[in-house]
Amino acid sequence: MKVAPEPYLIQSPQVPGIPLVVSIPHTGTLLPESTSVRLATDRMREQPMTDWHLHRLYDFLPHMGVTIIHAVYSRFVVDLNRPPDGRPLYPGRFETGLVPLETFQGESIFADPPGADETPGLREAFHAPYHDALCSLLEARIAEHGRVVLVDAHSVGSGASRLHAELSQEIYLGDRDGETCGRWLCSCLQTGFEVEGYSVSVNDPYKGGYITDHYGRMEGVESIQIEMCQRVYMDESDPGGGPEHPRFGVARHALQRVFTTLAARVS
Repeated sequence: MKVAPEPYLIQSPQVPGIPLVVSIPHTGTLLPESTSVRLATDRMREQPMTDWHLHRLYDFLPHMGVTIIHAVYSRFVVDLNRPPDGRPLYPGRFETGLVPLETFQGESIFADPPGADETPGLREAFHAPYHDALCSLLEARIAEHGRVVLVDAHSVGSGASRLHAELSQEIYLGDRDGETCGRWLCSCLQTGFEVEGYSVSVNDPYKGGYITDHYGRMEGVESIQIEMCQRVYMDESDPGGGPEHPRFGVARHALQRVFTTLAARVS
């Protein structure tokens, strides 16, 4: 099953490319009618699990030689940061699945949930194309440079959820407890954010999702996940106004400085 538009957009480097790729799998907001008509409440139509505006927050990266791939569709359709076979990332802990049925607060997403028989088609139409494209980007950088760094970029609401209490830190880095990258990468980002005045937690409560875990075990790839609390760059009670919020520009400039340092390390 093909869908239009494609499930991803790629922002290519505007200057000579470096071996650094940034994936943003939860910034999409497009909902096919087949999904939107099944949502349980108006609250779900507001798409509360979206990583709001991250493709705009990071849009300076191509001018540094970095490639961005980001989602077009909502994670309510298919979660691009979950294993395609539906296996748990964190056995024994609450997780939203490949096709999420509940939010992190335990709210039902659908009045008429997609059945298991629909999952293969959704996986083929939305999950597989994103990962085929991401894998191709990584392989191309490895072929050119011999290695590549993958940053999987996310944002998260500050409130308590079924995963954690209210989030007190501002940046959460995850490298699957050091399994997906060298210590230098986590240290580079942690120091960079701390220099900007942000508090940082490493591998607690977020260790990295499927993208970090899967590609970080691919030869030639080092991967890490960044979760930024949404209060850092927007008013969490007004997601739509994010890019116009004064904190948006401040956070964007801070990210530019952090990634300038990282880019120098990987170039």
